[in-house]
Parts: sequence; structure tokens; C-alpha cells
Amino acid sequence: MSTLEDDWRTDLDAVDARLVDDFQSGFPVEPHPFRAVGAALGVSEREALARVERLRDRGIFRRFGAVLNPPVIGSSTLAAVQAPEERFDEVAGVINGYRQVNHNYRRDHEWNMWFVVTAGSRTTRDRILADIETRTGCRVLNLPMLTDYYIDLEFPVVNEDRFARESLDATEVTATRISEEATADLSPLDRRLLLEIQGGFPLSLTPYADVADAIDADTGEVVAAVDRLLESGCIKRVGCVVNHVVTGFDANCMVVWDVPDDALDARGERVGRLPYVTLCYHRPRRPGQDWAYNLFTMIHGRDPAAVDEKIDELAADFLPFDHERLYSTATLKQTGAQYEELVGE
Repeated sequence: MSTLEDDWRTDLDAVDARLVDDFQSGFPVEPHPFRAVGAALGVSEREALARVERLRDRGIFRRFGAVLNPPVIGSSTLAAVQAPEERFDEVAGVINGYRQVNHNYRRDHEWNMWFVVTAGSRTTRDRILADIETRTGCRVLNLPMLTDYYIDLEFPVVNEDRFARESLDATEVTATRISEEATADLSPLDRRLLLEIQGGFPLSLTPYADVADAIDADTGEVVAAVDRLLESGCIKRVGCVVNHVVTGFDANCMVVWDVPDDALDARGERVGRLPYVTLCYHRPRRPGQDWAYNLFTMIHGRDPAAVDEKIDELAADFLPFDHERLYSTATLKQTGAQYEELVGE
């Protein structure tokens, strides 16, 4: 089992536990959000804020604010290359040098480097991929998301669960088609807002007012815009973003499946409802590059053996198809998407 940091829960009381597990989403979108959170937790407005600050400073929270949705706002893709071992660091350096690359991981597979490119348009995205091919000499496997069956990294962590949501029975699924050509219909206010909040909200008693001041808007306009962007899917959730590695969930595996095309939606929706499946989505096959897989799932866990057991369960009971397990062995880059270009095009 993964070793939890010895002291990550040492000073957490029952109020902290509720704050961590209950406010990863649903944080009030109103001028005084900590007043409502404090009332729900039975503490003062200022104490609620102080607790979020302390949990962020300890690394349990990555940040406080909105989780944005790049495939809805712009054009995003998961890509991979087969980097020669003797040039691995060189290739990683080239790929990581692009601001539009916000995640890059080494995985235990012949396609050994997996990264995400997020841009304001498909044209820009594909130009970056072509440039990476030219500069590295490595052919790029381009796998844009086509259907989002279930993507949610919100789950309880103040527990002894061996894998994410071990104690839950089910999750809700909404299959959403993703167009590679789609870009959000953003107003000038929306664009300024997304740029301002991409790294999180200010930690203050009046975060929305602070954001409004920064973008020369009224607080009411900002609150209304956040609500509107939540409704349109540009913002996935507002809350405290947990650092899963700090809380012990570092045994994470991406599994790719060769599902018959006529069964893909039914299987994707069924698997997406399983609480231990944190990500489930459809990406294209690439037969010309010997890539036969069209369904991606991910399981987050603290115990590698437990994660493997759940993958075995998936294969036996839900997805009896050819599959491969791609464990992440190193984080090469992990940042938020760069929205300056995403909303500026």
C-alpha cells in the first residue's frame, strides 16, 4: 500500500475533514461564500477561510477556485510519442517547452510519453503537434476526446480507502459528445474572467469582489458569469482542489480497451457509473499507428494491488475485451492549461 505522508491528517479535526471531503465542489457562488461555508460547518466566516488557507499551505489543497474544462473552452487532445531511451530527456524538454502542454507523464508502455495539448482552436493544436513531430523526429499519436462518459476527480480522501470511492455505491453518468471544432461562445467579460481565475480564486472573504476589481467588472457580473460558465460546462466545479498525491492516491493507472464500436456507448456509460472509475471516455482508434483502443478508463488508488484488483474486475465483469494497463512512472510536467492563448484566439 502507498505510504501516506506521516502527518497529513495529524492536525485535521472533524471540521477540517468535512471541509476537505464536502467542499471539493459546490462552493457557494455568492459575494460572501465563506459565510455560507462557515454556517454549514458550524464555524465563523473567518475561521472557514483560515482553515482553507491552512490546508492549502500544507499542500492538502492545490488551490481554491474553479476547475475549468479545456475541451469545452477550446481544443484539447491527449497525445503520445515513442521517445528513444537515449533521447528521452531531450524529447521531454522539447514537448514541455510548449506552454500549451499542461500535463506530461512517462508511462510503462512502448508509447512511453503521454502529454496533453490545449489550444484555442484545432488548427493551433494540430500545428503544435506537427511542430513536435518535426523537432523531435517522433511520430505523434493524436487522441482527442470524442465522448466524455465520466470525468470527475472529486472523491473523499479523509479515510483509509485503498482506491477512490471505495465506500460509495454509484456515480451519475452523462455521455457528452466533444467536437474537435467546438469553441465556447465567450463574451469579453467571460474571457477576462477565465484568464483571471485560471490559477484559482483569491483567498479572501470576498473572492468574487476581488476578481471583479481585477477585471474591471461589478461583483454581480462576476457571480452571474461564473454561474453561466458552470451551466455551459466551461467550468466543471467550484471548490477546494485536493492534492491526491499528498493524500496518498498515487497508485493510478490508465487502462485502454478495444471495445466493439457498436457496444461502445453502452459499455462506456455502464463503466462510468462504477464509483471506482474516476475517468471514462472515448478516443479514436489509430490503426495506421497500431493503436486499436477506443475506450479509456482510469482508477486512482493508494494501494497498487487494490487498483489491479479493480482492473481485473472491470475486465471480468464489464469489459471482457483486449486491454493494456499504462501505469504512470514519472511526472514530467503538470500545470494548469494556459488560457491566455486558449481564450484569446
